Amino acid sequence: MTTLSRRGFIGTSGLVVAAAGAVSGRTAFAAVPEAPTMTEATTQAPLVPTTGPDYQPVATLNGWTLPWRMNGDWKEFHLVAEPVVRELAPGMKGYLWGYNGQSPGPTIEAVEGDKVRIYVTNKLPESTTIHWHGQRLPNGMDGVGGLNQPHIPPGKTFVYEFQLRRSGTYMYHPHSDEMVQMAMGMMGFFVVHPKDPAFRRVDRDFVFLLNAFDIEPGSYVPRVAEMTEFNMWCWNSRVFPGIDPLVVGRNDKVRIRFGNLTMTNHPIHMHGYEFKVSCTDGGWVDPAAAWDEVSIDCAVGQMRAFDFVADEPGDWAIHCHKSHHTMNAMGHSVKNYIGVNKKDLAKRIAKIAPGYMPMGSNGMGEMGSMEMPLPDNTLPMMTGFAQFGPVEMGGMFSVVKVREGLARNDYKDPGWFKHPEGTVAFEYKGQKLAEAPRGASPDSGIEPTEWRIKDPRKPNLGPDGKPRPAAKNPHSNH
Repeated sequence: MTTLSRRGFIGTSGLVVAAAGAVSGRTAFAAVPEAPTMTEATTQAPLVPTTGPDYQPVATLNGWTLPWRMNGDWKEFHLVAEPVVRELAPGMKGYLWGYNGQSPGPTIEAVEGDKVRIYVTNKLPESTTIHWHGQRLPNGMDGVGGLNQPHIPPGKTFVYEFQLRRSGTYMYHPHSDEMVQMAMGMMGFFVVHPKDPAFRRVDRDFVFLLNAFDIEPGSYVPRVAEMTEFNMWCWNSRVFPGIDPLVVGRNDKVRIRFGNLTMTNHPIHMHGYEFKVSCTDGGWVDPAAAWDEVSIDCAVGQMRAFDFVADEPGDWAIHCHKSHHTMNAMGHSVKNYIGVNKKDLAKRIAKIAPGYMPMGSNGMGEMGSMEMPLPDNTLPMMTGFAQFGPVEMGGMFSVVKVREGLARNDYKDPGWFKHPEGTVAFEYKGQKLAEAPRGASPDSGIEPTEWRIKDPRKPNLGPDGKPRPAAKNPHSNH
């Protein structure tokens, strides 16, 4: 008997079912399963199992889990590689490539020991394949185009068949024109649950992939040849404030899993808790060997998972600890004007550019509270607002929201945390404080008043209007 699983999609208006084309290769199968597609960019309800082994399904951050059907003893899925439009955050979209309507593609969930049959239909303008990153499987199913299999031509459907030998945390991505296709957003999560429902079980299990784009303001398509200067650092092709919160109940056992398909490493830091690193794409970490962290680095191509008990209520930040990865649309050639008095310069510029406003002399925090006009299809570098004002973040940033009394499958945003009285930092208004002790610093020979804008075409004049003597310090005009 052949049945299609649509578990957990009641009330999910973004789910659409599309028919697939003919299968390339072997044809001794039932009709190709339907290929669901998702049009919503919000976190969808986990797909709770109703038959077969029990497990705690994952919640894909700003994503969803791919339904399947049982065909005999095979669990069948259908992925469609295709161009997609992905909202990175309100106000910006990317013209990307992905699977089943989204980038990243849907999460695949199955159970250790399952036999999976995955149909892959190619609706891209070029050939593709899929590599099942971290899985043990027959060599011909590993997905490296030209090495393990023919490339999948446009318009064709190929079939991958293998048995899931290990539970754990995995992903999938192309191994055909890999630089272009991954830079365009082609990837997805693959979770294999333990056969034993009690093994390392948690109450809430979140997954997301780290990816990055270079999308110039006013444009929509990523620059696929970029290797270092990305301006959109994403979790599941979303940036703050477009990344949904991770909502958990107080005292829940929580697991957060992520994989890195960017071009650099990411130290992921969660506030308010220490956690134990529980799993990598190489397998589960023995509990006796697990170690406590508050930040865990994830190199390119790696996956990490950590567990904690959510016993501290509140809104706890979680983010990459590389500070430029928590910004959006960041220009890499912006000069540092901290300490520079630009009042006179601003007056002169305003004569030819009315409304010009100098920025950067006192830092960049002021950008977080300003609503300035932007080019089409881009985002402020620092943005987001919460109950106490501007958050001044972007990129790889979200919030773990721990609340009392949540129902087991309630993932709705509960709003901002109501702090108990007397537990929020406040302005001091008491007696004048004594001068704070300071450490002595070496004398640089530069007075603070010497910070200035200097026109290299003109002589360096002193207060008396006469040329200054040449400075001994070669950095005196910085």
